[in-house]
Amino acid sequence: MEAFSDAVIAIVITIMVLEMRVPHGVEWSVLAPILPVFLSYVLSFVHLGIYWHNHHHLLHACHKVDGRVLWANTHLLFWLSLIPFVTGWMGENHFARHTVALYGVILLMSAIAYYILTLTLIGRHGRDSAIARALGYDVKGKVSVIIYLLAIPLALVSSWIGGLLYVAVAVMWLVPDRRIEDVLVKGA
Repeated sequence: MEAFSDAVIAIVITIMVLEMRVPHGVEWSVLAPILPVFLSYVLSFVHLGIYWHNHHHLLHACHKVDGRVLWANTHLLFWLSLIPFVTGWMGENHFARHTVALYGVILLMSAIAYYILTLTLIGRHGRDSAIARALGYDVKGKVSVIIYLLAIPLALVSSWIGGLLYVAVAVMWLVPDRRIEDVLVKGA
């Protein structure tokens, strides 16, 4: 499951970078029109990197997988696989309000799918398992969902407000979340 998920996330990132078109010309000025495409790529790359990192650690704490876990993981990968589409649409349209709002919907659904995966793994391993102890109350995960729920309608008012809130979630997660690593080290 881990290798398959890693491969899907790698493909998603590759699709995003292949969607960026090389500008014609050699002057620095030819880069200006593709700056929104590049910025949307960077934001999505960071979000996907965060998902990969946390997913990787989550699966290292996992000892048992069943059909429910596989389907929950597939559900997460589905939403992550839509990130290249909304990334490209948002960048190509210079962060237009509706594109930024839809981007937020995909981020929200990815966060919900990740939460479902964690609940499924806790259900499989038990409430006293290393995974359950490591995840605890998952404050950052819940705060992320709240920020996305605020950012989506705010993006329809101002795409910059929505975009800044998506950046805020990414920055929040860039601070390493060592919950799973710490529990695994203590359990070793």
